[in-house]
Amino acid sequence: MNVKSIISAFVVGSCAVALAATGVMYAQAPAGGAAQVGQGPAGPGGRGAGRAGGPAGMGMGRGGPQNQVAAPMDVAQMLAALPRVAPATPKANRRVLVLARANGFVHSSIPLAARTIEALGAVPVPGELPAGRQNQAWTTVVTYNINDITAENLAQYDAVFLDSTTGQFLDDADPTASAARRKALLDFVRGGKGLGGVHAATDSYHKGGAPLWEDFNRMIGGSFKFHWNYPTPITLKVDDVNSPITRPFTRVNPQSGQRVANNVMVVDEIYTFAQDSWSRDRVRTLLSVDYAKMPQEIKDQEPAANKRTDGDYGIAYIRREGQGRVFVNVLGHDHSIYKMPTMLEHFLAGMQYALGDLEVDDTPVK
Repeated sequence: MNVKSIISAFVVGSCAVALAATGVMYAQAPAGGAAQVGQGPAGPGGRGAGRAGGPAGMGMGRGGPQNQVAAPMDVAQMLAALPRVAPATPKANRRVLVLARANGFVHSSIPLAARTIEALGAVPVPGELPAGRQNQAWTTVVTYNINDITAENLAQYDAVFLDSTTGQFLDDADPTASAARRKALLDFVRGGKGLGGVHAATDSYHKGGAPLWEDFNRMIGGSFKFHWNYPTPITLKVDDVNSPITRPFTRVNPQSGQRVANNVMVVDEIYTFAQDSWSRDRVRTLLSVDYAKMPQEIKDQEPAANKRTDGDYGIAYIRREGQGRVFVNVLGHDHSIYKMPTMLEHFLAGMQYALGDLEVDDTPVK
């Protein structure tokens, strides 16, 4: 089967996703400002954060105000794919700040990713809860305003989620204020809080793969170097079959009683890392590209100057940063990623790890 046939088969299968009514009300938010909240129905995904702009597509752009509204059809399909229950009971009421500001390419999936983190946070949690505790994984605030990244404001949150932030996303024309925002984010994570990131969170603070802010590049796990022509079909390799974060991609073998990986294919824009920036000895790799199953015509797209000599292309991983926890998945350019039930379970578990509520072995394995 050639690449076009693989992609066509995947798209047809994805279109079979069931739809659900959202009931979300959208409020207008100023470009570059914090999103206003529109109240939706109770239950998972019922809190609709306001956005400004028109419907989202599949591409990217540069410049101009960011679209802050996820397309209703995308939201409906995402809500229909939500997990029914979170994997862990929070140790406290949790709050997550989604930073959705891009300072380079602006991915059209940013509003949908923000809405997804919001909806995942509203998923009910297992077990008995003491009085005053919310029956959900976390509550979410979405912002497009870098001025919300201050030590004082971050003190009220348990994790920050970087939603395809590109470029030098915390910087502006004031070098003193830019340095303060950088320090606030580093101190927040290193002090014991969480950091999540999707897709272009790794396409930040680098120039051609060379780091521009080494502390951030180490914290996020690596620097973007290249991506294969979009759309690219890949088979996911489950590197840690016993991790609760990869459980959606595994099953128990009835003969051995051991967890084994399912065969999972995704079609997306697949990022790669500079070889000297991402390494298994610095992260706990959860998912990677099954490079042996990649068609040669796709492999050949990668220029020799960008090519990893180890054939090792990480997709999702976790790591410790000081006392804090980092969860990253480089998928998420294509809107279909946010409509996959297995991927949503994976994101939910990854964020509960970052929040400190899900116990996971994060020891790097070479």
